[in-house]
Amino acid sequence: MNIPAEEEKPLYSQRPEWADVVPLEQYENVAPLAPIFYTDEYKDATNYFRGIVKSGEMSPRVLELTENIIRQNPGHYSAWQYRYKTLMALKSPLDDELQLMDELAIKHLKTYQVWHHRKLLVQQTRNPGPELEFIANSLQVDMKNYHTWSYRQWILANFNDDALWSHELDFVESMLESDVRNNSAWHHRFFVAFQSGVRNGDEDRDAIDRRELAFVKERIAIAPNNASAWNYLRGVLDHAKIPYSELQAFVLPYSLPQPPLGTPPEVVDLESPLPSKDSQLPCVAAVEFMADIHEAAGGGDLVKATELWKSLANEHDTIRKRYWEYRIAESLKTRSAGDG
Repeated sequence: MNIPAEEEKPLYSQRPEWADVVPLEQYENVAPLAPIFYTDEYKDATNYFRGIVKSGEMSPRVLELTENIIRQNPGHYSAWQYRYKTLMALKSPLDDELQLMDELAIKHLKTYQVWHHRKLLVQQTRNPGPELEFIANSLQVDMKNYHTWSYRQWILANFNDDALWSHELDFVESMLESDVRNNSAWHHRFFVAFQSGVRNGDEDRDAIDRRELAFVKERIAIAPNNASAWNYLRGVLDHAKIPYSELQAFVLPYSLPQPPLGTPPEVVDLESPLPSKDSQLPCVAAVEFMADIHEAAGGGDLVKATELWKSLANEHDTIRKRYWEYRIAESLKTRSAGDG
């Protein structure tokens, strides 16, 4: 069965109800060097938009006009801005506007203006609760979208309500369960654990450090070649001012070639989980980590660091060969200065 297409609306220049508006051409009395070829529909709508901006009109038909433009070009900043001013002037129901934003945000997740407009609306409604569910649904469409994660952090930080924060760690953990390599989710976890103030029950910061170290080590064991988890590990150590050398026992097995099958460790260290069975070793991030430990120790350990950098440059991470050669050269300078 053929479903009839939605009837196209006439251009604004053909609508009697817009006859009182004087449309303004974008390049009025100007010959552009490189004109942009817009569709007739878009050119017509924006001509009338410039006309109503000049007259200062704020009315229901302006909302219809700006929605038309936004649907054609969701990045049209001026249309968003004037739409918001019109909503405020008319005291329009903002819940209705948020419903429209539900549709447009999902359709245009990577457009900054959509999220900025939504932020302005929620600042007015002062009702952030439903936003977390909306964001969670949006992330099912694109789990790594920067604007969506940034908006979630703004909701949490701006309203700073304990009820909003109460399940945030569970939420981000579920996102990492879906994709342990989701760098945006790892970034959000760091925001929740360390950059959002101290929540009730989290006053013992040493306990939080231990919790996060245990969490990230378990995820590294599952997927050793996951750069996001190794970056998180470094972030926790740097934040807690814990020397990298304290994790040498955990990192070392990841920096070595695959151990022979059927050789279980003599002692199981629950704080240092071993790589999963099918891990591809050695892990580049672990080799780099071990090199950093030796470099920090200085002295004779610089030779060990140099050997690890050479293995990265020549075998394990040749795509960054020039970087590792730079590290080797800097190490040689340090050693020469020390000998002098």
